Amino acid sequence: MSAQRRYKRFSQPFIAYPTKESTDARGNVTRAPDLTKPIHMRGAFVPVRSSKAEVPGAQIEVALYTLILDPDVEEVDSWSRIKWRDQEWDIASPPLYRHGPSRHVRHWSIDLRKRPSG
Repeated sequence: MSAQRRYKRFSQPFIAYPTKESTDARGNVTRAPDLTKPIHMRGAFVPVRSSKAEVPGAQIEVALYTLILDPDVEEVDSWSRIKWRDQEWDIASPPLYRHGPSRHVRHWSIDLRKRPSG
């Protein structure tokens, strides 16, 4: 199934928080998600894997998904945050642009990792 067909058929709404740059007291430039400016978007979420890990005193569930977006999206980068199904997700790898042979298969692909709740 092509990426665009999957996107059109299985897209779901989510909220993306874009990246903002600021300067700290020492003059260093820091990047963080801007939680005051949510962007409502749609994309297809494809499960990659899910596993459980044990740490002293707790169990952690590790869930990874691939998010497929339209090619005209530029607000989301490595420092952004995604809110989907009332859960927050970090971007695990930089967005990857896939330029197929036609405009029907061009898309952005982003790997997401679920943030630990706590």
